[in-house]
Amino acid sequence: MPMTDRDLAITAARAGAAVVRSRYGTSLARVEKGGGDFATAADLEAEQAILDVLRAARPDDTVVGEESGRGGAGTTGRVWLVDPLCGTANYASRGMLVAVNVALRAGTRTVAAACADPFADEVFWTDGTRACVRHSGVDEPLTPSAGTRLVDVNLDSPDPYDPAFRARRPIADPRFLERFRPRVVSTTLAVAWVAAGRRAAYVTDGDLRDSVHFTSGIALCEAAGCVVTGIDGQPLHTGAGGLVVAADEETHTALLALLDGQPLAAPGR
Repeated sequence: MPMTDRDLAITAARAGAAVVRSRYGTSLARVEKGGGDFATAADLEAEQAILDVLRAARPDDTVVGEESGRGGAGTTGRVWLVDPLCGTANYASRGMLVAVNVALRAGTRTVAAACADPFADEVFWTDGTRACVRHSGVDEPLTPSAGTRLVDVNLDSPDPYDPAFRARRPIADPRFLERFRPRVVSTTLAVAWVAAGRRAAYVTDGDLRDSVHFTSGIALCEAAGCVVTGIDGQPLHTGAGGLVVAADEETHTALLALLDGQPLAAPGR
């Protein structure tokens, strides 16, 4: 039987993760991309491993890789989005907080996605309906929870001091620390962690439409039942853009108030 899209996303993400693990701690050539951004040889090799898996199984689909761009026959209307190493700066400095993201878009829907943690040997996956984490061959459902009170804020912006940069506002507000604890992981693995209950929420600015970095994590959170909106609380990918993904409505409401400088409701009310 042909491989399902879900299993193909998992297989491709694991292929990229295997490269990332094998190249960890080695001397890596860098490819400068401008604006302080760069890729390493591990990014390129992991992306090639993922592309090899996808093209062998779905030769007629389009594939968009962070490093190689758009390719494939493109006759099906389906698009694979590939982020071979999310957290390159972490990885290049011998940090292990990274992710490998593979997502399939069919029209406006993400119908399959996988986010692999190369060092925890975990793959978070969704088939567009269910959301699970696979470890040692066992799948467990993802269950969001705000219990950790940890909120990841993406500060990886060209100008984090720009007044228009919204994501930094909550951590400058003392009320944030009364209710939450900020984290800056600098990889979209943290978005998958919201779906898994390991983070209460995640906040970022930016236009995330068809993002190779964020599409997998967003799909995981939506399938797991998280609250997912743009940074103003608007429908995702509209208005000001950005992302607020939270484990529950209460956490989401509190973060929107902090982003706008509004009064906070008492927890549990």
